Amino acid sequence: MKKIFHLAFAFTIVLFVSSCKDEKPQPKKPATLTDGQPKFTKEGELDFFKPDGTKVIHINIEIADDDSQRQQGLMNRSFMNNDQGMLFIFDKEERQAFWMRNTILPLDIIYVNAKKEIVSIAENAEPFSEQSLPSKGPSIYVVEVNAGFCVQYGITAGCKIDFTRN
Repeated sequence: MKKIFHLAFAFTIVLFVSSCKDEKPQPKKPATLTDGQPKFTKEGELDFFKPDGTKVIHINIEIADDDSQRQQGLMNRSFMNNDQGMLFIFDKEERQAFWMRNTILPLDIIYVNAKKEIVSIAENAEPFSEQSLPSKGPSIYVVEVNAGFCVQYGITAGCKIDFTRN
């Protein structure tokens, strides 16, 4: 009987000690779809305008505004709605260059300066390509949308964007 008492006491102590661990909260992982792909998370809205100010199209956006988010971008996604895109925000205006490594979707990559004017577009960027696709002028924003989006909506260099965060 004494042996059972000691075992029960020891077991109780182990349970108590293990429940008092100071566990650090785990960092939040991005939401994923059932197939492991990142899920689109609306973080803002973006409008495209003709140079004369006429609104062309409105899309929902995810925002990549730190090194980790900018590096991940739209990699490993096989689907995006035509009314969705990703806005990259950089710390300073300079020539930017993107590539399509691990990017499944063909994209239009739109380079935008600090005045929110489109300076150049890399249309129909080829999936998985490691070819550098540089801007033709300094930019601080880059918008990625499905390939063919710019032709479909007549978006060209000289058009403008405006965006809001949620």
